[in-house]
Amino acid sequence: MTIRKLGTLTIGQAPRADITPILDAHVDNALPRIHAGVLDGLTAGEVAEQFAPRPGKPVLITRLRDGSSVIIDKQATETAARDKLAALEAEGCTTVVMLCTGTFETLHCARARLVEPDRILPPTVAAAVQDAQVGIIVPLIEQIDSEASKWAALARQPIYAAASPYAEGQAELEAAARDLAARGADILLMDCMGFLEQHRQVVAQASGLPVILSNALIAKVVSEIV
Repeated sequence: MTIRKLGTLTIGQAPRADITPILDAHVDNALPRIHAGVLDGLTAGEVAEQFAPRPGKPVLITRLRDGSSVIIDKQATETAARDKLAALEAEGCTTVVMLCTGTFETLHCARARLVEPDRILPPTVAAAVQDAQVGIIVPLIEQIDSEASKWAALARQPIYAAASPYAEGQAELEAAARDLAARGADILLMDCMGFLEQHRQVVAQASGLPVILSNALIAKVVSEIV
């Protein structure tokens, strides 16, 4: 019998004390876990040198172990993530969850089941909301264009606003929520694994709309397949 082991891979540094409790709330505590990060072991200077954003190229935002956030080049992140996935498999992980909702084209596991939120969220949300107008909150304004293609499954083109889950206070989130509601959104989606339940509550109160929290949805899916 295969011994099951769950791996998680954040594009920042592990463990993600903000995200892993959400998985823990849904996944059996007896299941062994290994948490890894693309930026593990790197200093801030090394991150800046190796993952510096390139002008006009897609970027991602993530969190370091000290709680600070950093914007990193998407292509460099995807390249480094491939080696990290191989390492998690080598440690016996049978399922690996990417803790990022960004789109990645080249990630795969040789034997383990790889759970990529960007492949689960769009069809699931499309089926759930049908022809409702979806408003999507992304962390960075640049991601409105770079991540838009993954939402082609929605019946109606979504509308967007940007607000970082790592910003101080909640004014940015409240403004994004009110903006999307004023522009006709029927339901909101928080498109980043860094958005937490407290962020969802802020957005729901500010907009008066139902709000889908990406990491909670993924955690529930993962609980069913592991």
